[in-house]
Amino acid sequence: MAVKDVNAIRNVAFVGHSGAGMTSLGEAILHKAGVTNRLGSVDDGTSMLDYDEESKERKQSLDSTFFYVEHNDTLINAFDTPGTPDYCGTAIAALAGVETAVVVVSAGSGISVNTRRMFNIARDHGLARMIVINRIDADNANLEDIVTAVREMFGNGCHPINLPAEGGKKLVNVLDAEAGASDILDVGQCHTELIESVVETDDELMETYMDSGEIAPEKLKPAIVQAVASGHVIPILFTNARDEVGIAELLDAIVLYAPSPAAGKQRVLKVGTGDEATETQLSADPGADFVGQVIKITTDPRSNIKYSLARVFQGTLRGESQVFIAGDRKGQRTGHLLKLCGDQHTEIEAAGVGDIVAFAKLDMHVGDVLFDKAGEGTIDMPRLPTPMYALAIEPKARGDVEKIGGALQRFAEEDPCFKYERDPETGELVMQGLGDLHLTVIRSKMKRYFKLEVDTKPPKIPYRETISSSVKYVEYTHKKQTGGAGQFARVFIDMEPNERGAGYEFIDKIFGGAIDQAYRPSVDKGIRAQMKKGVLAGYPVVDVKVYLVDGKTHPVDSKDIAFQIAGRQVFKKAFMQCKPILMEPIVNLEVTAPTEYMGDITRDLAGKRGQILGQDMLPGNQVMIRASVPLAEVANYASQLKSVTGGQGSYSMEFDRYDVVPPNVQQQIVAAAKKDEEEEE
Repeated sequence: MAVKDVNAIRNVAFVGHSGAGMTSLGEAILHKAGVTNRLGSVDDGTSMLDYDEESKERKQSLDSTFFYVEHNDTLINAFDTPGTPDYCGTAIAALAGVETAVVVVSAGSGISVNTRRMFNIARDHGLARMIVINRIDADNANLEDIVTAVREMFGNGCHPINLPAEGGKKLVNVLDAEAGASDILDVGQCHTELIESVVETDDELMETYMDSGEIAPEKLKPAIVQAVASGHVIPILFTNARDEVGIAELLDAIVLYAPSPAAGKQRVLKVGTGDEATETQLSADPGADFVGQVIKITTDPRSNIKYSLARVFQGTLRGESQVFIAGDRKGQRTGHLLKLCGDQHTEIEAAGVGDIVAFAKLDMHVGDVLFDKAGEGTIDMPRLPTPMYALAIEPKARGDVEKIGGALQRFAEEDPCFKYERDPETGELVMQGLGDLHLTVIRSKMKRYFKLEVDTKPPKIPYRETISSSVKYVEYTHKKQTGGAGQFARVFIDMEPNERGAGYEFIDKIFGGAIDQAYRPSVDKGIRAQMKKGVLAGYPVVDVKVYLVDGKTHPVDSKDIAFQIAGRQVFKKAFMQCKPILMEPIVNLEVTAPTEYMGDITRDLAGKRGQILGQDMLPGNQVMIRASVPLAEVANYASQLKSVTGGQGSYSMEFDRYDVVPPNVQQQIVAAAKKDEEEEE
């Protein structure tokens, strides 16, 4: 494949809600362009894009898939993305490499939660948008109502480029036709509205149109590209992917109206932080220094070869050259450059500016910025949701611990919304995703591809223990006599609360030699050990001051271990006299849903000890509710919100602070901890 001129490239991502038919559209495009000799199907497992066994079995996309076709001498690079909100991480990452988001809406089910989310993310990232109303043959489809809903939700800039006719078997080109018959809407009115919206973006065209009432096609079509790139016009197209109705028209529209990499969103390279940061707009110049960004990591399920897909934002990249990740001084040799198409790949000699290319077996991560020599900088990506649904995992076989780490590392590289870590406080291996289904699929993949089986359970909520009052001169004596050398240590401490967030302080206030100087650090060491284990319910202790005020040493039996034990025990004794309290993590929660569910959501959050901070009305009859809620109450909020809103709500949450647990809740937590301790014994 020869290097394409930047103006002959279109980069698009098909996004939307599950069931809208993004994969079916991709399969129809591949077939129409002659890449495949038969139309692939998700339902019968012949899809070229859903090629992994997990997707085939579940009959839905679990990952974004890259493919490309050539149409009218133009290279169309495209991503088929998953529509289930639990898998939206790779879909959002795909937007980092394109100029246009093709938002797919099912004519049968209409606009759903992930349709809105992906449209808004694409808009906020500065991308052009096109809307495809697919499955126009659905029995319950009311296409006119769908167009109305699209305009209400996404604005009056949404205009049909074509309209279905003859019962959805053909399409009428609204741009070219000033009149005609269609199944819905008035062709002439749609034509006029489209023209008027386009000329609004160009003063010269507006003046010509006002004078003559018409615009020459050769002047109008370039203006449409600018109007689409700016977001002023959002084309609406109609398709029936399974019968390949509207596919040729969709390909034409992408070539004619989607902006090229030179005309669409221009990326900026940021170097440094804060006031000292510098920004440089990257140039669509094939002769400039190469700058790219990794936008996807995928692993071939048969060969286990890791592929890194990168978008070329500036310059030209040739095979068998070196690339440097930002901040690294050691380059990596690219080897052969590859163009992926589903699970197939083709070697190419070079990738020009605007193209998307793959490397095999390199150590890269999503978001990495690449240079042809050592360099620094970042390129903004769309904001990814924070994975907050967590499960602690344990191997069913003892020898699988290291294998599990390798499997989780691979999944974390491929999915930017999957994380895992060993909790330093609880010791649990915890994986985090966007919902129960997300982590269920991870477990299934571990078993399928790595032969690993694990047990899961909700992770421990990271409570903290502290005190609310002070105590003075608490004593503990440790004596142990076993026939030989014994153990002896006597200590006295005062204890009081420290400021929130100040941590632990140990203050030696002994004057003279009541305790030998060598043993005083041992008391501190014992206290620190007990603080890690907790006293009240087995959670770490924070924000206390301990004063070592008195004690006694035995000339023969005193030793380091004796004073460590005394330190632990006197701390426990004093802690329980200082009105101990539990602190719990509080998160800030933002819930977006149709306004009809506002009352149900606020009542549900109030029942979870949540505090409503505010409500914002959004376009399309949506509301965003902001609340502050204990993490323990919303650790499984994904399924709870789905139940409350019928799957139409979405949310994000971020850690905010620690706060005091109410006494009645604290009693329940302490009782549960004691029960678990008794069962372990």
